[in-house]
Amino acid sequence: MIAIQVPGDKSISHRALMLAPLADGTSRLSGLAQGADVAATATAMRALGVEEAIQTGPEFLEVTGPVELRDPDAPIDCQNSGTTARLLLGLTAGARVTATFDGDASLRRRPMARVLDPLRSAGAEVRELGDPGRLPVRVAGGALRAIEHRSPVASAQVKSALLFAGLSAGVPVTVYEPGPSRDHTERLLTAMGMSVETESLSDGFRVGLAVSDRPPHPLDLQVPGDFSSAAFWIALAVLGGAGNGVRIEGVGLNPRRTGLLRVLEAMGAAIDVRGRGETAGEPVGDIVARPSSLTGVAVPADWLPTLVDEIPVLACIASRAAGTTEIRGAAELRVKESDRLAALHANLATLSVTCRELADGLSIEGTAGGLAGTINSHADHRIAMSFGVLGALTGSSIRVDNRTSVEVSYPGFWDELQRIERRREA
Repeated sequence: MIAIQVPGDKSISHRALMLAPLADGTSRLSGLAQGADVAATATAMRALGVEEAIQTGPEFLEVTGPVELRDPDAPIDCQNSGTTARLLLGLTAGARVTATFDGDASLRRRPMARVLDPLRSAGAEVRELGDPGRLPVRVAGGALRAIEHRSPVASAQVKSALLFAGLSAGVPVTVYEPGPSRDHTERLLTAMGMSVETESLSDGFRVGLAVSDRPPHPLDLQVPGDFSSAAFWIALAVLGGAGNGVRIEGVGLNPRRTGLLRVLEAMGAAIDVRGRGETAGEPVGDIVARPSSLTGVAVPADWLPTLVDEIPVLACIASRAAGTTEIRGAAELRVKESDRLAALHANLATLSVTCRELADGLSIEGTAGGLAGTINSHADHRIAMSFGVLGALTGSSIRVDNRTSVEVSYPGFWDELQRIERRREA
């Protein structure tokens, strides 16, 4: 059994770096994700005036607040990070800050109107400097009205942006979604003493943030391991590419993130989850995965919000499962770092896997045949790593282009993959 530790959770790391400066006291953050996306958030917060409040050690970062955010000296480069851009649009819209946000060519293509429109409705001064609903965007923050928004899609980034706007402006927030999205923001806010209400409704889900007469409490947070990073090693193990299996330690087990486990269980995977406790309201534990005989399944659309980032690796797993796997309700993947549905379809076809591209998903016929070909990752880290897993299987001959794209979320991925291959062959 190969023991693995994955990087800190990317979603939690982004949010902790944005919330800690607002707290009254010193927050201690350990185990932050080290990829380029989270580095973009850290750089942005320094540009917004947090630099002098930060102390760093070999494995931790301390932030003493509350910090009064200030106008940055130059446009903030969010690089490839949609989370950085969308959440900071909300945070600065509620603060007395004027800032311009931009990103790389990929991020400039991603939709921002879903955040900008409700911020405008609440009174924020927001101006697109390029294409409508896209970066670059200038925000002149200040007084906002109470925020009430009905989101047409369940989106943790939209919801979090509005919660951050309400928190920084000191106004109440209510967000309605068609279903529950990731709740890392709600858990962190609750751990910091904020009043957050959640409610299941007959037609969706409601999240509310009440106004508080005091700033948030500081955080003492050991960021759990990133489940989305763990998913690649789970996939490698169940497909028989990691010897007799892997044990991934200290992984975040938030139920709104771990839908892949539910799907793999339905496919017949041998997976054991062992809980350890929690940190800042986030459940944490170990995951053990072993070689398994898998059968294709139809993935219910209402499971998709809990595994949206894992669809690429699930598609690769499905290519080796007996029968057909159908994934529906995943149209959101067309506006990620790449059009992930189109990229998955094209790359699986390159490997001679029968795959049908649907408007909102994929239908994949598993094969036991050899896999060979060159993968176009479209500079998308999750596409690159997912096909990297397939390439590590015995009998595969797969080349992945633009391997450096993994620096966004998992800088040590290829080294870890080589280590596992050496252990498997020893």
